[in-house]
This record gives sequence, C-alpha cells and structure tokens, in this order.
Amino acid sequence: MSNFICKIVMVFLLAGMAAAEPPSEHAPLVLMSDFGTTERFVASMKGVAMIVDAELQIHDLTHQIEPFNIWQASYLLSGTIDFWPVGTVFVSVVDPGVGTKRRSVVVETRSGHYIVTPDNGSLTLVADKQGIKSIREIDERTNRRPGSADSHTFHGRDVYSYTGARLAASVISYAEVGPELPNKVVRLTYQKAAISDNKSIIGNLTHVEMPFGNIVTNIPKGMLDKHGITPGQNSRVKIKISKAGRSVFTQSLNYAPSFGFVGAGEPLLYSDSLQMLGLAINSGDFSAQHSVGAGHDWTIEIAKQTAD
Repeated sequence: MSNFICKIVMVFLLAGMAAAEPPSEHAPLVLMSDFGTTERFVASMKGVAMIVDAELQIHDLTHQIEPFNIWQASYLLSGTIDFWPVGTVFVSVVDPGVGTKRRSVVVETRSGHYIVTPDNGSLTLVADKQGIKSIREIDERTNRRPGSADSHTFHGRDVYSYTGARLAASVISYAEVGPELPNKVVRLTYQKAAISDNKSIIGNLTHVEMPFGNIVTNIPKGMLDKHGITPGQNSRVKIKISKAGRSVFTQSLNYAPSFGFVGAGEPLLYSDSLQMLGLAINSGDFSAQHSVGAGHDWTIEIAKQTAD
C-alpha cells in the first residue's frame, strides 16, 4: 500500500514539475510579401527560418500583396498587429528597391511587436497606429544567411527571414540586430481624416477589400455621427473621390447600416466591422464598376446631401 501511495505522490510531483516549466522562448514568426504562392520564394523563406530553429511557429499574413504596393503592405500590417501576442515578429517583404541602399531595419512598436522590413514606406500606418518605440538597422555582417553575400535580389530570404527567425527564436536579442537609428521611418504622405474648409469630411481610401471590391476609408463612423449624419432609410450623402487631385467619382448615395438596405446593384456608404466608413455595391464590386482603387494618393470627401 505504501508503494502505491509513493507512486501516486511521484506522479503528482512530476505533473507539478511539468506545469512549472518555463514557457517557450520562441515568439510567433509571421510572414507577408508580394511573392504569391506559385513560385519557390515563400517556401525558401520558411526553409531558412526552419534551419535557424525547427521549432519556430511560422504563420502567413498574406503573400498576395499587389506587386510593389508598399501602401497595401503598410495597411495590412497596421490592421493585423494588434491581434497577435506581444513579442510576435513580423517579416514584411514588399521591396521594389531590393539590392539598393534603402535601409533594412527591425522596428519595435509601442505595442510590443517587432517588424523586419525594408524602410521604404511600409511602416507608415504602423507608425501612426501602433507607434514606433525604436529602430535598429540590420547588421548584415552577422545577420545575413551564411553564403549569401553575393545574392542581391532576394533579401526576403537572405536577410529578413533569417534575421526574423533568429529574433523570434531568441538566437539574438533585439539589441543584437544592429545599431540603433533615430526614431524616424520613411513615410508615404496621405490624407488623414479631417474636416475640410467647407465643413465636409475628407479622408483617404486605404484599401480595396477582396474579393468583393469594397472600398475601406480611414474615416471613423464617429466623425459623421458628430455632424448629425447617421445611417438610415432616407439618409443620403454626396461622395467625391479623387486620385492625385484628379476627380474619379462623384455621386449621391445612401448611407445605410448594411448592404441589404439598398437594392441589388446599388451603391452605398456604410461602416464596417471596425467602425470605419466604406463604399460598396449590394451584390456587386464597387472598385471594378467605378474604377476606384486605394492608396496614399486616393482621397474621399463626404458631405450631407441637402434638399434641392
């Protein structure tokens, strides 16, 4: 009987010791690029990370960024970071200047996340939303895949994935990434949500949501609420959209709670799940039908429709 009790006690002790083991020092590694998935590029980045540490958790944000679209990279990064654990390492590779003298950096955000990326504007919206706590330039003498010194066209594999994996696996500390830089990143200019001189609301078209072609803006619903513009059966607004100052779309349409409040094929203004204003067509594609895109040079103006 005593042997049996001893065995039971030992089982509980071992279970307690297992529960008391320190948590893994590995952070999630999240990859994003404009590489697509039909070629070897994404698999090569993941392979390099696995060679650094086979126990890494590697995830994909997306690899379907429109080729060379730095703005889209910035938008998707800033909209995703907050939903990942503190300490997560993001590798963002949308790099039309690969091989040139643009800086390769790792930033620590004020939210406690890390982003490994070229400093080419892709951190614009991250700087505005999460904030930049510090920046370090990647020292490629130590943080570059061994044997890749003569490779100048795939820094996503040779520098960014390699450095990101080493940081996520705690092979290096953040301080060992490289020298600290002034706390300033390259920025794309864009129209922030504001009240214009004529009291209308202006902002930026930040993103085209696929596959539906809905247009996302950076104007929060609350800005319209403060001006007495609320969604409803008879609420109409006047929309003006421009690209680089050239008028693209001007129309009066319904400001509705959701898509089904207008007829099939009709456009509407609505607020999305993040309470940001958007443009859509019920059972249609607003972007394709009206040739409207998104980016740092796309602007929108919204005004309450007055009676004729």
